[in-house]
Amino acid sequence: MLQKTQRRKIQSTGGAFVIVASKYNARYVDAMVREAKKELQRAGAKKVEIIRVPGAYEIPVVASRIARKRGTLLSAIICLGVILRGQTVHADYIGRAATHALMDIQLKYEIPVIHEVLRLENDEQAKARCLGKKYNRGLEAAQTALEMARVMSAV
Repeated sequence: MLQKTQRRKIQSTGGAFVIVASKYNARYVDAMVREAKKELQRAGAKKVEIIRVPGAYEIPVVASRIARKRGTLLSAIICLGVILRGQTVHADYIGRAATHALMDIQLKYEIPVIHEVLRLENDEQAKARCLGKKYNRGLEAAQTALEMARVMSAV
């Protein structure tokens, strides 16, 4: 069940965040990027960088390079994308591959990698999760990144 995005007052530890977002399904991903960036800035993040890649499948390789080269300088990497099911199972393969790769990156480099690469059935689901402020997954991704930055700095 779709749950309403809770607007929480989370303050940044002043850290730096990178958003890696796909260009594919730009209407939906751009809306998530806008909300994530706005939330990070509102919380007082020191730096927010946005890197765009062609599609969801390309997100993990860029996230991995960022984690390897700049991991200790970052609070979190936020990964945003939308994969819509077509008439084949290709979307499922892309979604699974991205999920496993992003988990591996965060464990290998011990940096939070926030996974909002959404595998959705149709445009209606994408609109509900990406275009409205009531359910925007970009906002939720930023809030998770802020919380994880705080947790990681404390352990």
